[in-house]
Amino acid sequence: MSVALTIALPDAELDADGELDLSLRDDIRMLGRVLGDTLRDQEGEPTFELVERIRRVSTRFHREEDEGARHELEAILNQLDPEQTVTIVRAFSYFSHLANIAEDQNVIRRMRAAAAAGNGGPPSVARAIEKARAHGVSSAELRGFFDTALASPVLTAHPTEVRRRSTLTHEMCIAELLADRARLDPTPEEQELADDELRRRVLMLWQTNLLRRTKLTVLDEVANGLAYYDYTFLRQLPKLYAAVEDRLAALDGSGEASELASFLRIGSWIGGDRDGNPFVTADVTRETLRMQSAQAVRFYLEELDALGGELSISTIRVKVSGELMGLVDASSDGSPHRRNEPYRLATGVITTRLRATAFRLEIADLLGITEKPAAAPYASAQELRADLDIIDRSLRTHGSSAIARGKLRALRRAVDCFGFHLAVLDSRQNSDVHERCVAELFEVAAPGTDYKGLPEGTRVALLLRELATARPLTSPFVAYSDETVGEMAMLRTCARIHQIYGPEAIQTCIISKAEGVSDMLELALLLKEVGLVDPAGTAAVNIVPLFETIEDLRNAARVMEQMFRLPEYRKLVDSRGGVQEVMLGYSDSNKDGGFVTSGWELYKAEIELIEVFKRHGVRLRLFHGRGGSVGRGGGPSYDAILAQPGGAVQGQIRITEQGEIISSKYSNPAVGRGNLEILAAATMEATLLSGDAKAPREEYLSVMEKISDAAFKAYRALVYETPRFEDYFWESTVINEIATLNIGSRPASRKKTRRVEDLRAIPWVFSWAQCRLMLPGWYGFGTAVGEWLKANPDGLPLLQEMYREWPFFRTQLSNMDMVLSKSSIAIASRYAELVEDVELRESIFGRIRAEHQAAIDALLSIAQQPKLLGSNPLLDRSIRARFPYIDPLNHVQVGLLRAYRGNDTDEKVLQGIQLTINGISAGLRNSG
Repeated sequence: MSVALTIALPDAELDADGELDLSLRDDIRMLGRVLGDTLRDQEGEPTFELVERIRRVSTRFHREEDEGARHELEAILNQLDPEQTVTIVRAFSYFSHLANIAEDQNVIRRMRAAAAAGNGGPPSVARAIEKARAHGVSSAELRGFFDTALASPVLTAHPTEVRRRSTLTHEMCIAELLADRARLDPTPEEQELADDELRRRVLMLWQTNLLRRTKLTVLDEVANGLAYYDYTFLRQLPKLYAAVEDRLAALDGSGEASELASFLRIGSWIGGDRDGNPFVTADVTRETLRMQSAQAVRFYLEELDALGGELSISTIRVKVSGELMGLVDASSDGSPHRRNEPYRLATGVITTRLRATAFRLEIADLLGITEKPAAAPYASAQELRADLDIIDRSLRTHGSSAIARGKLRALRRAVDCFGFHLAVLDSRQNSDVHERCVAELFEVAAPGTDYKGLPEGTRVALLLRELATARPLTSPFVAYSDETVGEMAMLRTCARIHQIYGPEAIQTCIISKAEGVSDMLELALLLKEVGLVDPAGTAAVNIVPLFETIEDLRNAARVMEQMFRLPEYRKLVDSRGGVQEVMLGYSDSNKDGGFVTSGWELYKAEIELIEVFKRHGVRLRLFHGRGGSVGRGGGPSYDAILAQPGGAVQGQIRITEQGEIISSKYSNPAVGRGNLEILAAATMEATLLSGDAKAPREEYLSVMEKISDAAFKAYRALVYETPRFEDYFWESTVINEIATLNIGSRPASRKKTRRVEDLRAIPWVFSWAQCRLMLPGWYGFGTAVGEWLKANPDGLPLLQEMYREWPFFRTQLSNMDMVLSKSSIAIASRYAELVEDVELRESIFGRIRAEHQAAIDALLSIAQQPKLLGSNPLLDRSIRARFPYIDPLNHVQVGLLRAYRGNDTDEKVLQGIQLTINGISAGLRNSG
């Protein structure tokens, strides 16, 4: 047997959980061996030996830092022909995917081991409850928290997920096989069958195309997003709620668990986010809701069928309630076999009504239901839930509580969580679009009105007058511009969705690039035109500003102060329960001002918003627009939430989940459940235990302000003030080639320019990750700390104290630590060589190299670590073990880029570039 593509984890480096690490090593070796055998069988012995040689040389370089090995590796890779290159890239890419599977399984093993031991492990709601009780929080206070709590991960379709759903499906099957190996005690025959299935799955993975041949449409993105409901959400959320209810019941000593409000809700932007995406139209949004609804109803029908199969309870043996018999009276099932089985008859009645509901929801065709039942459709998901509650009460009243706690309990909770809409879909558009639409409406209604030319105060007065007017501003007899027609069609579709699927389906309309009061009132006016806002001051949706640039963040509190002073707007807020949501943009603020300043301005904006909201008696709900990578506000969610300033998490929080992070968090049910628990637990702790957190000292705030100022200047000087920096960026990264990958429906830039200002933040960060610089996650920090220490020669102990005592500062540096550990200045230098202008290349890369070292030196001094990730040996080993498999992909990518840009017309060259993007992304994981 071969030992190809294996990762060695030295025994001497194993920590206290060494047995688990050994299991990880064994899994990776086993998967690598199967992949190696597949490679030999499919591509031949010479190709297998070539891959092995590359692996050995790359491993030798990383273990021994042997420069001779590096030159040997480059020589081997430079001699490959395009066909060989594609095969080599596929081999190393698939190994990264398989290593990810093994690591995920190791995470699950650790969670299970911690749960079995009753200590440690990742954060969970159960542990958060225990912490709260230990700090004197009563059972009543805990239940009060859940009554109004909201923790919502919001899935977005940003283009950094490079895997196809078909490869993801094979990978999930491999994950299940690994999980079975860990949990079961198979016979030799069963083990042999499992091994055969594993080999088959790896073979199918190898023979499956890694890349999409056609560009994704928005509805393709919707379908991909819906897969995670099958994988995780539909089944794991009800289990999580049941576990929390049971834990609270045990603490109360009440025995029977009482039901909690559904505080965890899944949100989505996929199919509703049209900011810069011309392909998200009213028709697409309408179809998105149809697809979502069909997914939910299909699940309910399947679960009802399974439930009916279980509930063979006979009235010969037990009694049932009168209201259950009332439900059964509507049954048309005349089978004598079920005459004494009322629960089965009841599930049949509910199924029939649900099938009739499919026609009301306009999804019967998606479910394959061709004949409309005569039964009355459900007017709402609450009516469906009410019928299920009748079954539940009858079972509990007549000695069958244990049965009620099974499938029925999970189904009742699923209906409560997902309704007929499945996910809460947000609608988002840019403020510039709203402004143009409103300007056109005013010009048509009152010719000569130059709305765009009006000063802000006059605009606000005009908008407020129109909001209070019942008369519509639009006319069916006017031919408006395509843009205005499209926007009004979208908002009318939102209103129609409310009528069909309920107001839960779309609860929020977000304004990108919100800069002032008029931006928010413009959306309110457009919503009034379609009936989602009425002149009396009632709103059917939340109007949410998105503050995303550094300047916008600095103005956020001022804008909200002005909004709350307007009685007309305050009425709208009060009509939404006195809660105002504010979205903060991490990605664009980072691109605008750099990692250090973005994080600091976000923190300050939250403090200022807390004060404004407290002063006006409005409850603040923050929506964090975080990406997967640190350059887009990513990093561990638990730490990030607990690092928020006191009062920022008032029992409610929403967080975007983007790109490849969605699949890494939610494609595996156990990992997905763990991530949902982390979000809920952090929200709970940040709310109930925030009083225990010490406010940062004024001295800390002052130091951070100075460091941020210096970092901002350093970052802006490089990115926005260096002549021809955009040329350097476009030539030294894969930004241009990323556009050829069929991984998203949205353009990489807002405008057809090469300017950094017009580039979307996602491809900006993704490109820097591919060339292993990760620049948006650290640039400016080294210079800033150096300048501060120069002015404060004895200041290092204070910075070290800030790292120990201040969660915000510690989290920022911890995230930077992870990013820097994944970077490689040596590999980045090869990408810099793609820049044709030697003077430009040496000037800019020289600055980047110096800042990279300065950032590392500053971080290690402040954190008092001997090396990067010195305080996280497990992550350090994981990252270092991957380098021998990522580095060859980087070297190959550079060569392919050089050939492609030199007009090499071989289609294998572009295919190879696309495959390397896939493989590097998989190896780095949270890279986009």
